[in-house]
Amino acid sequence: MGDLIGPRLYCCYKCRNPVALHDDIVSKGFQSKNGRAFLFSHAHNVLAGPKEDRQMMTGLHRVADVHCADCREVLGWKYEKAYEESQKYKEGKVVLEKYKIVKENW
Repeated sequence: MGDLIGPRLYCCYKCRNPVALHDDIVSKGFQSKNGRAFLFSHAHNVLAGPKEDRQMMTGLHRVADVHCADCREVLGWKYEKAYEESQKYKEGKVVLEKYKIVKENW
């Protein structure tokens, strides 16, 4: 019988702190100023910075940068508020930039 493998994780690229589960991906179709990004329903082991209004490609949103709780590297942002009705589904969700996370248990 094979070894048991835990859930597929995404970890901070810098310190390998687990920050998100593959099963929590809502969309892989997001874009950041640095490239591809994933929208997650939630993240773990991250800290949110101050909230600010930021003009994004899809309109104005209130966001907070999210940092790895261990090494404090900025990994992406959390949508706190969407001002446009069509963007409300993003509220409370977290975007992690693909180049800032690595796969584990794949």
